[in-house]
Amino acid sequence: MKDPLLEFPGYALRRAANAAGAILSERLGELGLRQADASALILLDANPGLTSSRLGAALGIQRANMVPFLNRLETEGFVERVPIDGRTQGIHLTDQGRARLTDARRVIETFEAELIAMVPREHRTHLLPALLALWK
Repeated sequence: MKDPLLEFPGYALRRAANAAGAILSERLGELGLRQADASALILLDANPGLTSSRLGAALGIQRANMVPFLNRLETEGFVERVPIDGRTQGIHLTDQGRARLTDARRVIETFEAELIAMVPREHRTHLLPALLALWK
């Protein structure tokens, strides 16, 4: 079948993202994590005490969805909230959160290596800058 959709970069990008996302979701799911969970753990590891509003902005999560999202991570024992001032709380990884992050990083690093290996060698160094140019 002739597929004229393959001539559209946006279509190809969406298909590639969906295919890659499905694989990563399945692998992280084996750890009981979603992609957003793993992303949050990575960001909190790099930025201890990050507020929920800054974390939500970085992850593209709506403010209304941050409360249940953080409640779930806290219930799982991955994060804890520490008061910064009267109203603001900083989010920190717990020891259990750091342990789960170690497992998640292993999965993500393996996935990323497999993903980049699918890209022709001559395009590998340009892939990330090109994707970031479309996104940032």
